[in-house]
Amino acid sequence: MTNKINIAVIGVGRWGVHLLRNFLAHPQVNVVAVVDPHPERLAAVKQQFDLDENVLLTTQWQDLKTVPRLTGVAIATPATTHYALIKDALQEGYHVLAEKPLTLNPVECRELCHLAEQHHLILMVDHTYLFHPAVERGKTVVQAGKLGDLRYGYATRTHLGPVRQDVDALWDLAIHDIAIFNAWLGQIPIKVQATGTVWLQGAGEQGSRGAEGKKDTNSPVPQGLADLVWLTLTYSDGFQAYIHLCWLNPDKQRRLGIVGSLGSLIFDEMSLSSPLSLLHGEFERQGNQFIPVNQKQVVLELEPGEPLQKVCSSFVVSILNNTPSEVSSGWIGTELVEILTALTASLEQGGKPIFLNVHQVSTLIISDS
Repeated sequence: MTNKINIAVIGVGRWGVHLLRNFLAHPQVNVVAVVDPHPERLAAVKQQFDLDENVLLTTQWQDLKTVPRLTGVAIATPATTHYALIKDALQEGYHVLAEKPLTLNPVECRELCHLAEQHHLILMVDHTYLFHPAVERGKTVVQAGKLGDLRYGYATRTHLGPVRQDVDALWDLAIHDIAIFNAWLGQIPIKVQATGTVWLQGAGEQGSRGAEGKKDTNSPVPQGLADLVWLTLTYSDGFQAYIHLCWLNPDKQRRLGIVGSLGSLIFDEMSLSSPLSLLHGEFERQGNQFIPVNQKQVVLELEPGEPLQKVCSSFVVSILNNTPSEVSSGWIGTELVEILTALTASLEQGGKPIFLNVHQVSTLIISDS
């Protein structure tokens, strides 16, 4: 097949292995290099995928600069390494697919987006849920007005580990549900609030944010990595979404819903039989009573397909057409980092509302109201 592009995968840990698998299977891709600082990982993927001897396996990112006609890189390394790797890749002229979040700093995100535009390169973020068949179908349902007047949204994302030591539950888990709400509503929040509780990794422990390992007694929220976080997102039309996040809850849940005047749309990832359901139901007033009527559940059929495979294919199409992803561009990734940064500011101030300027999301205005 013509128009094959050469891709390198950087980082083959838990998620990078799946990126490698999908790019190896893509008919328009040649995987020409794999980079990982751990030699044992390189040996493992060489055996697992029976990689050709021509595929460069290296522990050094700089070795990619010797690879001829390298088109793009897929980066699945810790978020703290993203900025330097992505910037270097763009300056070398490579298209970039980066694991979420784009970086941990919104200023760095914007810089990378501008750099990609200046070099006419694709910068895409692997927000895999945005390519999930249930999320794609749900967006059409919401935006077609089938729920009536939208009232509120809710999401729960809980499990028993893994407990991160580099970021809190907010940065580990929230980005998925925020991305889904934004996509379904077609907008980003104008105000956010967050409160949290720290049990496992308090001030001074590994991974905590405490300055010099000391507890900040002036902070309404204990310094450390929050294990439990409650979020409120408020959108310009008054719609509010409430999100519950926890990584020490044995009750594993992956559930998100939007409630409207005519019914609710539920995305329950743990339900294998009906991950996306439309629950019809409304009230009929009889005197001073409100009687439920028109109640029924409709399980929505979904197009088959692995979300990550769609991510990889979208990256390839974007490169071949030289057109940024409409679903998960670097700018969309930047918006999400801006929102997480605002939520962190709220969390550290005990739930203080943080307003975001929707025309320039980077402008954060702290308000007491």
